[in-house]
Amino acid sequence: MACCAILALGACHKATPADEAKVVDQDEIGASAPGAQQKEPGGRVSLTPDQVEKMGIVVEPAKSVAYTAETEGFGVIMLHEAIATAVAELATAEAAERQSRAALARSQRLARTPGAAAADLNEAAARQSAADVAAFELARQRLSAVVGTAAAVKPEGHAATLRALAEGKTKLLRATFPLGALRGAPPRSLRATQLDADPETAGWISKTVWNAPADAGVPGRSFFALLQGAGAGAGEGERLLVWAPAAGPALSGVLVPAAAAVISEGKYWCYIEKKPGLYLRVEADTSRPLANGYFVAERIAAGDQIVTAGAGLLLARETNPTADAD
Repeated sequence: MACCAILALGACHKATPADEAKVVDQDEIGASAPGAQQKEPGGRVSLTPDQVEKMGIVVEPAKSVAYTAETEGFGVIMLHEAIATAVAELATAEAAERQSRAALARSQRLARTPGAAAADLNEAAARQSAADVAAFELARQRLSAVVGTAAAVKPEGHAATLRALAEGKTKLLRATFPLGALRGAPPRSLRATQLDADPETAGWISKTVWNAPADAGVPGRSFFALLQGAGAGAGEGERLLVWAPAAGPALSGVLVPAAAAVISEGKYWCYIEKKPGLYLRVEADTSRPLANGYFVAERIAAGDQIVTAGAGLLLARETNPTADAD
């Protein structure tokens, strides 16, 4: 009789915390099982394999990317006529200076020899040589006012670059950024796009950048940059949007494709496939666009399966879980 009483007491005692945890886990599994029609807490959507196929859900792993903050400015493609004029004036002045210098050297070499030129002729040769040297230096300064004084476009050793600029084969971009936005040395590169271009496009990249004289019409700091290849197709006088990499290390994160982003409650989101048939809506920061999407440093890790097709249908299903998949 005592044993029976003990067994009866054991059978009717309260469940242990471990037993309660098992019950909760089973309830959660049942709520998130594929085919559940109710809206799940936390922005979750569960679908059966047939529903996934019918809705055309496509996922791809998130790719790791590095992001460098950028400062935005405005640019304009310089007219090559002014460059061509300055280059031609420099070439003419250089030829005249070389000729007068040779004439002066010859006159000085023949001085005090039989048949030497008169002293006044020697003085005239010296005066002409000095004038041509001054004209050559003035032509240099005019060219530097047009294209800057950087080593990248100095006449010595860069005749091909100047000739390409003068012929219009290479475009000269003048970019201006707000006061205080960029300090120190010129940026390593500049990225430029047309005003009506898709903001998600990469645009043109120039890695030849140097200081430019300040723009009298726009307060800020200006730079010159060479646009070659595809960038040379921009029209002269055309205004562009320009970005320069800001100071600081690059950030690590993932790329969220533009097709994966959906808008809800005034925010941008994307869906992550946690397991087959279970999708979780995650907020995505779109303040840092890249060429093919957005840089996101939080909530999404490299390798997460991002829904790139059908995200809008998932949002509709989450909003109205009783609707049939179309």
